[in-house]
Amino acid sequence: MTPTTPGAARVELAIGGMTCASCAARIEKKLNRMEGVEATVNYATEKARVAYAEDVSVDDLIATVEATGYSARRPAPPRPGPGDTDGRGDGPAEDEPVDTELRSLRQRLVTATVLAVPVIAMAMVPALQFTYWQWLSLTLAAPVVTYAAWPFHRAAWTNARHGAATMDTLISVGTSAAFLWSLWALFLGTAGTPGMTHPFAFTIGRSDGAGNIYLEAAAGVTAFILAGRYFEARSKRKAGAALRALMELGAKEVTVLRDGREITLPTAGLEVGDRFLVRPGEKIATDGTVVEGSSAVDVSMLTGESVPVEVAAGDSVTGATLNAGGRLVVEATRVGADTQLARMAALVEEAQSGKASAQRLADRISAVFVPVVMVLALATLGYWLGSGAGLTAAFTAAVAVLIIACPCALGLATPTALLVGTGRGAQLGILIKGPEVLENTRKADTILLDKTGTVTTGRMTLMEVHTAGSTDETEVLRLAGALEHSSEHPIARAVAEGAAATVGTLPVPEDFANVPGLGVQGVVDGRAVLVGREKLLGAWAVELPEGLRAAKEEAERNGRTVIAVAWDGEARAVLEVADAVKDTSAEAVRRLRALGLTPVLLTGDNKAVAESVAAQVGIDEVVAEVLPQDKADVVRGLQAQGRSVAMVGDGVNDAAALAQADLGLAMGTGTDAAIEAGDLTLVRGDLRVAADAIRLSRRTLGTIRSNLFWAFAYNVAALPLAAAGLLNPMIAGAAMAFSSVFVVGNSLRLRGFRAAG
Repeated sequence: MTPTTPGAARVELAIGGMTCASCAARIEKKLNRMEGVEATVNYATEKARVAYAEDVSVDDLIATVEATGYSARRPAPPRPGPGDTDGRGDGPAEDEPVDTELRSLRQRLVTATVLAVPVIAMAMVPALQFTYWQWLSLTLAAPVVTYAAWPFHRAAWTNARHGAATMDTLISVGTSAAFLWSLWALFLGTAGTPGMTHPFAFTIGRSDGAGNIYLEAAAGVTAFILAGRYFEARSKRKAGAALRALMELGAKEVTVLRDGREITLPTAGLEVGDRFLVRPGEKIATDGTVVEGSSAVDVSMLTGESVPVEVAAGDSVTGATLNAGGRLVVEATRVGADTQLARMAALVEEAQSGKASAQRLADRISAVFVPVVMVLALATLGYWLGSGAGLTAAFTAAVAVLIIACPCALGLATPTALLVGTGRGAQLGILIKGPEVLENTRKADTILLDKTGTVTTGRMTLMEVHTAGSTDETEVLRLAGALEHSSEHPIARAVAEGAAATVGTLPVPEDFANVPGLGVQGVVDGRAVLVGREKLLGAWAVELPEGLRAAKEEAERNGRTVIAVAWDGEARAVLEVADAVKDTSAEAVRRLRALGLTPVLLTGDNKAVAESVAAQVGIDEVVAEVLPQDKADVVRGLQAQGRSVAMVGDGVNDAAALAQADLGLAMGTGTDAAIEAGDLTLVRGDLRVAADAIRLSRRTLGTIRSNLFWAFAYNVAALPLAAAGLLNPMIAGAAMAFSSVFVVGNSLRLRGFRAAG
């Protein structure tokens, strides 16, 4: 967001009371009308990001939001938690209001469900209609329509004050009309007569409505729609989890060197200029410069670079990366919110807050449907009064319009399709986060694929062995593998694992030494063996023969890492090591193309490696050598071209891009930060599942749309009958029951979804 005034202050407000995307739009509109204010309000995260001029205060902003009918508060004060490396805190303070709201919604849902079930059963099963059943129905339905449905009534009142109509208006008006009419029929009409029943009489005829109650409609609709709201709120509750997951990746404690002593401190206690110790296998606590030692650092989680980076004194290192080799002493250069990890967390937060949530289709329909129903109800009342039918008959017809307009099936339309669709997805290893996700699967036309860990395995693998002269390949692997087995370096592990898979048990070296930055040397079976870079062989005056040199140069052109092997003073072989492409990636790319998506390979790795991988899987567009903080910019650039972008990734470096993308698909084998930032999670590390996930999401969206159509269609069809005063309560009940059965049955068809063979 660009401030309206140079140097404008910024604040993020927590917004309460929003029930749909139109609420967020209303608040945003009000804030932006203030002089010197520019705001974006996100319904999914329930936050407003505001830039404001000097003559505007935060209190003014909060007052404007409250005048619009919603609540606003400043961000919770920092409360340091475990792994708090940015000084902002990740304790539970920020979650407490959300937890309270979710708990309240859960209590209302449980209340509504427990009380509504017997009300519906008594209304629909004549055998259960004992002498005073209608009074028991009233006793059970009253708390549902008042306490459980209170959020809908409150939202409807807020909407009415601002001349708006949403789904909440429809629910509130319909349930209130059904309940109030039932009260009138029970106390002033004939419905309260002992022994009153609702018979199965499917006849159309005029009635004064005095003997009909609609408590099951009021209670049932409330329970169904509360269930949908509860599950939606649960998915929204996780909106901030990506940030916490990112910050948890940092080291929790650090060993600081002070006055010649080693002191263990929480990472938050580090200061710029402190020198700290990083042992093999430990995470680097913060961004800094190496002052002692040398090692290989695994930076793939932050940069996507598949080959570990060799560092020595004078080199920069990044917090949260893994020291895979020797002992390092690092001087801290950036701490807290200045670190690369904290800046990436800020990028994720900005991307999440800036991504507009898809407005629910039901709200868009309700914005037109509700006013039409209101006008029709008033017109019906006026017509029957004008025709001399009498006050009771006129009110019966008008209220019948309002009752039939409250679609019972609408409460089932989205939750049932989501329940079945997400359940089937879980069986196939696909986790769908919420209804907002589905709309974006339909629009997506471009899919960015992260390379490391998504298209490739994410770990170094021995790919090829080139030998010189009559040298036996098995012997090369046996000797090189034995020596590399003693090293912790990721490339060494790749050679050792590849050798063990080919020759079986490896011999134990009689002597071993690690040569930092070059490789390893030692004695195996009485032979002096060298395994490493060409420089290591050069130090022993050993040169590569022409054949091996040509193989080395060709492998390097393809972006592979090359290791030379020599023994007894002679170069014997070169080994190619690379991040191997997954067996299923090429087929996955074909499936994604079949869905109308254009694949683009996105990676922080070098261009040669990226183009080699792209050629293997059939991708034409490549964006390589991209820094972690720039991946989200690549997504924004494609969006600026008018593309709807899906993104598949698995690393911390992908989190901001996943959040920025119109549709984020996170590999479940990746980091928590990536998973939380994504919209869809692919439990297995198989890229083919991405195509299945998009197909399932599109199918689920189609089911929701057809459910919504039929939920409204039955009610629209019955409105003329209600307006004509011909609405029989059993026909109304049967229509609602049938529409509900239809919606559930339509949703259950999703159980037949199959992954592509």
